[in-house]
Amino acid sequence: MTQVPVRQASTDRPLRRHDLDPDPLRQFARWLAEAEEADIRYANAMAVATAAPDGTPSVRMVLLRGFDERGFVFYTNYESQKGRELAANPRAALLFYWDPLERQVRISGRVLKVSSEESDAYFRSRPYGSQLSAWASRQSEPVACRNELEARHAELATQFPEGHVPRPPFWGGYRVVPEQYEFWQGRRNRLHDRFRYTRQPDGSWLIERLQP
Repeated sequence: MTQVPVRQASTDRPLRRHDLDPDPLRQFARWLAEAEEADIRYANAMAVATAAPDGTPSVRMVLLRGFDERGFVFYTNYESQKGRELAANPRAALLFYWDPLERQVRISGRVLKVSSEESDAYFRSRPYGSQLSAWASRQSEPVACRNELEARHAELATQFPEGHVPRPPFWGGYRVVPEQYEFWQGRRNRLHDRFRYTRQPDGSWLIERLQP
């Protein structure tokens, strides 16, 4: 078995109960801002885990494109593997990991499609080449070679001039509506600090310290 490097010693930045905001959304916003201030590349990158109806899990990295009290939004092809899995099992888990700060945030909950208006607005904000790629790629499907993709992309450029690319009907946004958050702070000797927020029936949040 190939040995992997041992994790470096932690800087031992504590996370205490009184440090936490009662609202996990505000706590997340604070940590995301600190990750951006630390110049972490793609601080908004997150792993999205979904599961097939038989329970087989899958995970991939995507970019968070917005968040508010309604949830956390990302965009993709509805016919991709994650799109098909979310259609059958509309639940997902998110993971943000900011190594220089020794922090991670886990979020889980049910998933809804965002409105057509929101998807249209975001699609219009994308670079022209990315708009064409949304049409060109039959995401998660096999392709014979890259040349096929590039030829399709070039053909679409003649069909849709810049500024006039409609959103594909098979492409749009999903919103993960949180039911649980977990904030993890690395500590020495692997005695990490972990706090879980669980949404209660009245809409409030129960905060519990978890053992590492």
